[in-house]
Amino acid sequence: MVKDVAARAAVDDDGTLDPRVSALRAAVARCRRELAGYRGNLPDRHIAEDELSALAAAADAGVPDVPRLRRGLLVIAGALGSVSALAGALTEVRRAIELFGTPRPR
Repeated sequence: MVKDVAARAAVDDDGTLDPRVSALRAAVARCRRELAGYRGNLPDRHIAEDELSALAAAADAGVPDVPRLRRGLLVIAGALGSVSALAGALTEVRRAIELFGTPRPR
């Protein structure tokens, strides 16, 4: 039931998907593709892949939890280090997450 509410919240009144969710899905998909194509040695590749999968699932569920998105971004950035070949894709993920604004105070 909660997932249905979140999924509906991601759809505008006219039935179109929230553009922030669309941007996040596209950014995560790009990062996943570029990571899969990167043949260099990345000791924490599996961590980045797992976290990208989690971000994709969050986007598929509707409007995601902003603090969770930000933590995921930090995990991915830490796992990828400073690999310049993946910097553009990671920047796109960061920008997509920023579209959701700042997290609410706890």
